[in-house]
Amino acid sequence: MKKQPAADGIVIIKKYANRRLYNTETSSYITLDHLATMTREGRDFKVVDAKTDEDITHNVLTQIIMEEESRGETMMPVNFLRQLISMYGDSMQTMVPGYLEASMDSFRRNHDQFKSAVEGAFANSPFADLAKRNLAMFDVAAQAMNPATPAPAASKDDEIAALRTELAKLQEKVEKLG
Repeated sequence: MKKQPAADGIVIIKKYANRRLYNTETSSYITLDHLATMTREGRDFKVVDAKTDEDITHNVLTQIIMEEESRGETMMPVNFLRQLISMYGDSMQTMVPGYLEASMDSFRRNHDQFKSAVEGAFANSPFADLAKRNLAMFDVAAQAMNPATPAPAASKDDEIAALRTELAKLQEKVEKLG
C-alpha cells in the first residue's frame, strides 16, 4: 500500500473489516496497544473505516479504554461510570463532553503540582491553595453529575459562569507559578 500523507501531522489509521489496523504513516499493521502508546506520546491520529472512510476514532479510543480497564488497574470508578451513563439523554448531555474535556485539560496542566500536593506536600506548600481549588472543582463536578444531588438554586448559566471564573483563576495562578 502507498503511504498517505497526514494532514496537519495527524496520522491516518485504517481499520479493515477483519479488524486489523493499518498505519498509513509507517505502512505497517499495528495493534490497539500501539495506538495507546501513540496517545501517551501525544501523537494525533484519526482512525477511519477502510471501506467507507468513516471516522471511527471515538469508537476505537473507547475500545482502548475498555481494554485498559479490563487489565485490572481501573481509573474510572463504578459510581462515575453510572453517573456518566445517567447523563445520556439528559438535557445537559451536550455540555458534558466540553466540561469533561476542560476538566481533564486543567488536571493535566496541573498534574505535577496536584500530584505532589496529594502525595503529602499539601501542608506548607505553595501549591496548597491550588490543590484546594482543584479538589473543590472536582467536588463541584461530582455534584453536578450526580442526579441524586439536588441542584443549587442558581441557574445553569450562573453555574457555568462561576466555573469559568474559577478555571480562569486557576490558570492565572498556574501561569504565575510557572
